[in-house]
Amino acid sequence: MSERMHESVPPAHAAATRRRPWGFLVLAVLACLLFVRLGFWQWAKGQAREVQWEHFARGAEVLVDLDQGATADIALYQRVRATGTLDSEHQFLLDNRSYRGRPGYEVLTPFKRDRAATVLVDRGWVPFEGSRRNLPDIRVPATGSVSLTGRLSMLPAGGLALGHAAPDPIGWPKVTSFPDMQELSAAYGAPLEPLIVLLDPDQPQGYVRDWQPPGMAPLRHFSYAIQWWSFAALTAFLWALLTYRQARAGVKS
Repeated sequence: MSERMHESVPPAHAAATRRRPWGFLVLAVLACLLFVRLGFWQWAKGQAREVQWEHFARGAEVLVDLDQGATADIALYQRVRATGTLDSEHQFLLDNRSYRGRPGYEVLTPFKRDRAATVLVDRGWVPFEGSRRNLPDIRVPATGSVSLTGRLSMLPAGGLALGHAAPDPIGWPKVTSFPDMQELSAAYGAPLEPLIVLLDPDQPQGYVRDWQPPGMAPLRHFSYAIQWWSFAALTAFLWALLTYRQARAGVKS
């Protein structure tokens, strides 16, 4: 009787039954390691974003005079006061900037300071008017020297290299998409400060200025991390379940 039962299970099938759990184990371990690593990556991004949001909040607490100082010497997102003149004749329109789902531009206006490098002031968002040939009227009234306040910030960065477009070589205002400061300085023909000023919402001569901390909320990064770790736990559970069922099936056979 035992010999007949032994003969009913082909040797090749029995060997495959013994080998199969090891293949599942390798795949499960690799998947778990990947998911755990992705979870830690998202958690680290959340911690870094949390620091940025804290800096953004603290930057509004004190107003610092920029005067003839360099923007690089002041903390990012710090509110500053500067005196100079807005260069209405040489402005940039940052393309691919949306507000509440609507396409548009952000207006960058050079702000000339005495005995200091020019700084770009982001005067806010204006809507796209249906054609690239019909650019918005962003001229600044000739008011001479003015004092303005705003936050120091970096230029907006694009997530994809395909979104990059250097400033138009001809005409003003120049439309550009996710440029770097070197490109803007070359187009302007003079050195520009490495950081820009986000014009405060209560300042005149601006447009829509609903400034928010950079990137997605830290909590979303933390939730993504927990999701990846949940995938790792689920993978381990499924491997254990399949191994258990296969072991039960082997015993019954």
